Amino acid sequence: MNHVATIETSTATIEARELRQGYGSRRVIEGLDLQFGKGVLGLLGPNGAGKTTLLRTLATVVPAQSGQLRIFGSTVNSVADARRVRRDIGYLPQDFGYYGSFTVREFIRYAAWLRELPAADTAAAVDDALEMVDLSNRATTRLKALSGGMLRRCGIASAIVGTPKLVILDEPTVGLDPLQRMEFRLLVRRLAATCAVVVSTHLVEDVGMMCTEVAVMVQGRIAFLDTPDKLAAGAASDAVGDSPLERGYTTLLAAANEGSDQ
Repeated sequence: MNHVATIETSTATIEARELRQGYGSRRVIEGLDLQFGKGVLGLLGPNGAGKTTLLRTLATVVPAQSGQLRIFGSTVNSVADARRVRRDIGYLPQDFGYYGSFTVREFIRYAAWLRELPAADTAAAVDDALEMVDLSNRATTRLKALSGGMLRRCGIASAIVGTPKLVILDEPTVGLDPLQRMEFRLLVRRLAATCAVVVSTHLVEDVGMMCTEVAVMVQGRIAFLDTPDKLAAGAASDAVGDSPLERGYTTLLAAANEGSDQ
């Protein structure tokens, strides 16, 4: 694992400075700075901005190529560091793998085992997670028999089982119907009372409804980090969008693209 330089002591859940990440010779994240504590951080940005790469790095799935990273106040610069903080991170990739023959309960138990949740706490934690995503009545259903929306809720349950300190969700509402999306927003707001939540999404309205802060990624960097209200306040009068937040977002993207062309 590549080494990441030490950051001074901080109370932030996530702190990254000059973070760089990529695949082979292709650089995806370039000099990214981010600091976030408790609450809900919505991550917006166009396709190719580096959102998924950033989430994978924050979840310690892949080590940073260079820069500085701290999770829960601990510097992450080795495999041992990553494994230690990973116990308190719940992560749902956009496309998560699973065994179709597993039942819903077995899958959530497996997720708890991977995060090294104590065996004595696992059964109750699994029941709580299933209840939070409204899948208790599907606990014995095999994953291959679930609808797309139910499978997505199962994935969310696997990320929140055992009340992790940090929950990272990549496009979690894909496949959810409008009612399920509203229920998901309520769930995220409940989680934010006890942990930090980072949600990547293309749905700007979801950010406005559930996030305390919003970060906008453009070309591998954070171009904006503040409240949804501040993003909405920056909207140009002629910006594209159906809400102040959408217009603020498109205004920011237009300004960022204009700056990169100069």
